[in-house]
Amino acid sequence: MNYKTHGQMSESILTAAFLSISGGLQDAYTYLFRGKVFANAQTGNIVLLSQNIMERNWHLVIHYMIPLVSFAIGIVAAEIIRTKFQRVQQIHWRQLVLIIEIFLLLFVGFIPENLNMLANAVVSFSCAMQVQTFRKVNGYAFASTMCIGNIRSGMESLCVFGRTRDKHILFKSLCYFAIIVMFAFGAGLGSGLISTFKFYTIWFSSILLFVSFLFMFIKEETSPRM
Repeated sequence: MNYKTHGQMSESILTAAFLSISGGLQDAYTYLFRGKVFANAQTGNIVLLSQNIMERNWHLVIHYMIPLVSFAIGIVAAEIIRTKFQRVQQIHWRQLVLIIEIFLLLFVGFIPENLNMLANAVVSFSCAMQVQTFRKVNGYAFASTMCIGNIRSGMESLCVFGRTRDKHILFKSLCYFAIIVMFAFGAGLGSGLISTFKFYTIWFSSILLFVSFLFMFIKEETSPRM
């Protein structure tokens, strides 16, 4: 057979790369500039939340509770969008999520420092929508806003390749490591930009998401295997 089918560009490595750079930048922004709060790594927020509960630092308990709750609500919001717009033909429902993310992060750039909790809540909400919406790259499960699952999957695939010498498994492993590198690059980029752009650093994340949005208009062609 020689016909081609349209693949899902939202699951391409190119789209995932820009999403991961954006995810790393968001985490660097909230942690380094918005009061030591993780936008994506909610495990870290839970550790800090628990520490402050034990030490009875109630103002810091709220500081870490708000992004956790916002992240949970963001998951719900992404699922509602998927349910209501999954069958829309004019635009992919994942693109709608990206549009919302882009405008939310643009808004964050205008939030003053004395409202850091609001800024962190909005970024965490946005991150949750992204991680819930974009969950595959080249058909493999991945996360664009955190690394622990990607590290586990990448190393597991590398171990399987060591036993089987299957090049497809090696490619799978390399995809995960590439995503991790992109996330790290985004975090480094964010930390470097903060000294110059301060509040507006988060707008670079919006730019990266907009690039991903544009990529999704491309019809990726794939040939069926025989």
